[in-house]
Amino acid sequence: MDFSEKLQNLRKQNGLTQEELAAKLFVSRTAVSKWESGRGYPNIDSLKEISKFFSVSVDELLSSDELINAAQDENRKNISDLLDMLAGFADIMCVLPLLLPLYPEKVSGSFSAVSLFEFAQKSFAPACICFALFVLLMVTGTAKLVMNRRHIENGRNTLTVISFVLSIVSVLFLTAARLPYAVTVMFLLFIVKGVLVYMMPKK
Repeated sequence: MDFSEKLQNLRKQNGLTQEELAAKLFVSRTAVSKWESGRGYPNIDSLKEISKFFSVSVDELLSSDELINAAQDENRKNISDLLDMLAGFADIMCVLPLLLPLYPEKVSGSFSAVSLFEFAQKSFAPACICFALFVLLMVTGTAKLVMNRRHIENGRNTLTVISFVLSIVSVLFLTAARLPYAVTVMFLLFIVKGVLVYMMPKK
């Protein structure tokens, strides 16, 4: 009997629904459903909670092969969380093109570099679009960090897609507006996010 069957039997023997067991283990019902369907294993902390709650040893719950699989799953999850967190920081770094002097301003026949706020005084509409895009990216990055911190899985992939779409739109708009320094910064941040997502372990 594998872990999924053992967990399901223990839950039913104690007259618990998946929702009730999830509440007692401080996890989501989706997590319990995933474990019982054999689509994954709990992390070490959850295994200890299950062991304690049902008064059985971890060895009774998992075979040696399942323990190895559980450890591999947790390792992949930890790596994914770290890379996802770094991708969130990359979005928050959009504060750089918001504050750094990356925008041209013509003064006495020559060009100088100014911040976005100074650039807005002479090119209000493009500056407002840039500001909106950068703030949206920072909000997306902050949301990713909060979800990562609270171990919320639902919606993470959606935020990643939104982040990439906003980054592509930003690069295209800055290119069309002929703002090469800002384009360079945004393109580098886009590449960093792309590399981080590419490095994420495949499930």
